[in-house]
Amino acid sequence: MTQPVFRFAPSPNGPLHLGHAYSAMLNHDMAADAGARFLLRIEDIDTGRSQPEFERAIFHDLAWLGLDWEEPVRRQSEHFDDYRSALDALIDEELAYPAFMSRGEARAFVAEAEQDGAPWPRDPDGAPHAPPLDRERSSSERRQRMADGEPYAWRLDMAAALSRSGGKLDWLESGAGPDGEAGAVPTDPARWGDVVIARKDVPTSYHLSVVIDDALQGITHVVRGRDLFHATSVHRLLQELLGFAPPAYHHHRLLLDETGRKLSKSKGDGGLSALRLAGATPADVRRMVGL
Repeated sequence: MTQPVFRFAPSPNGPLHLGHAYSAMLNHDMAADAGARFLLRIEDIDTGRSQPEFERAIFHDLAWLGLDWEEPVRRQSEHFDDYRSALDALIDEELAYPAFMSRGEARAFVAEAEQDGAPWPRDPDGAPHAPPLDRERSSSERRQRMADGEPYAWRLDMAAALSRSGGKLDWLESGAGPDGEAGAVPTDPARWGDVVIARKDVPTSYHLSVVIDDALQGITHVVRGRDLFHATSVHRLLQELLGFAPPAYHHHRLLLDETGRKLSKSKGDGGLSALRLAGATPADVRRMVGL
């Protein structure tokens, strides 16, 4: 029987807060209970925001919490060739296309379309679906725009991908979704429209890299926040298209502030280092997060 493999995968773009601590410790606890391996992965495809000092702080904070992990640690920025190979496979299968519309152009298109009174479709995060113009461009126009050096992203052709996937997909959920879903959860990737799977200068996105990393690292159990529950539909579709076996999923509760907002690095929510300097212990952190 294959040994289970869990992972914790933070981004080094800010200090870890209590929400990260909860996810990391829950992963570590569940791995220990299952007699599983526990991996740490640094998700640093956003090379502009990722900083070495934040990565060092991640290691320090997790070690302070009493967590240990296998070496070497996988850093996404060291594996762009893996993502490029998968992206090329999707392009060769005509499942991805270059999208040239800027965010401003897309917003203007959607605003004009909604003037007729019909709401434009939006993804589970509330972002409008990509307009169809880029998907409908001819191959010759795409080649010319790319040759001219226009900026572009690669989008998944959702209709083509769903047709290629060969039927309905689901995933095994041991946690819960926003509506209490558990067990075999049916996917609905069409809710996301033609999602971005790579940029011109970075051959991947979160959706693509997380699927490839989990597959290459042999991850059997993905334990992560409930805010990624709906994104699992996209991940299951990519797994099917790329021939990867799906892991089991456990989407855990989110830690919220006093206003009911999810804790966030970008909002400056307190880091573990500040708690440590204030005299908190790892046992205190466990009590704070409900473990």
